[in-house]
Amino acid sequence: MGDDVFLTGATGFVGGHVLDALLESGYSVRALVRGSRARLAARPSLTVVGGDVRDGGALVPSIRGCRYLVHVAAGYSFAPRDRRELEEVNVAGTRGLLEAARLAGVEKAVVTSSSAAVGPLRGGRLATESDWAEVHGGHGYHASKVRQERAALRANLPVVTVLPTAPIGPRDARPTPTGQLVVDVMRGRMPAYLEGAMNLVAVEDAGRAHVLALERGRPGERYLVGGQNLSLAEVMDLFARHAGTWPPAWRMPYTVALTAAWVDEARCRLLPGARPRVPLEGVRMGRQRMLVRIDKAKDELGFRPTSVEDAAGRAVAWYRDHGYA
Repeated sequence: MGDDVFLTGATGFVGGHVLDALLESGYSVRALVRGSRARLAARPSLTVVGGDVRDGGALVPSIRGCRYLVHVAAGYSFAPRDRRELEEVNVAGTRGLLEAARLAGVEKAVVTSSSAAVGPLRGGRLATESDWAEVHGGHGYHASKVRQERAALRANLPVVTVLPTAPIGPRDARPTPTGQLVVDVMRGRMPAYLEGAMNLVAVEDAGRAHVLALERGRPGERYLVGGQNLSLAEVMDLFARHAGTWPPAWRMPYTVALTAAWVDEARCRLLPGARPRVPLEGVRMGRQRMLVRIDKAKDELGFRPTSVEDAAGRAVAWYRDHGYA
């Protein structure tokens, strides 16, 4: 068996950069794509296979012959109607995929979690891999990522989890919440910000960290991968500086934002197909101080984050070049 990697999520933002890092490191990649294969351009050492992570049993033949699994794919939505699907894809899908990988003879798996799975600052102490976010039986994207990671670490297969903070950089086409902040600042549609804080990481660094975790990560361990801790006001200033616009000057009281989010939640529950405009989950996270330490990834993986300043510039340039603003 060679050093072939079975990769999920290669058409996504982080997953696309993981694909780049794997190919640049000399791995042959078998990428799982749901739907049209045209979304992944042909590249040397890349094979595209069709399938769905929710049908793990059917994936065993496609995985067989791969030495490693890197599972980046995840359902992502803040819409109330998608919460059941998030559990099916992120939690049950991960569990089934890892069992399929075991049956196919995979030696080691890397699973992408999220820094949200460790939760916020605690009494002034930065969050580390020893922390777990409290979900209290809740549902939604972030709760599903906590349950996904717990399921992954219980699998009958050597598993390492990578917990990126908020990624920033080019090719965030959907975009992610962080990318949407960039677009909104570029368009001058960000009138206010919340009192929270977050850690930003260059998406290319997050991609390379998965290769480091594959090669150096200890099975059963979690690795936070971040770049720079910033208040939301500092994040807005960073994006505005590169966009050549003004950052929002008003810090919105949390109660105002929460009230608007509950109204929007009710609208989404009443109207089939409605998408959140003021997502309740996003507002709740926006109040948190999601600040982390990345010492473990530095010490054990040799992870070295690059400039978040430069990554923000690359993000703005990509959005501008692709007509977002």
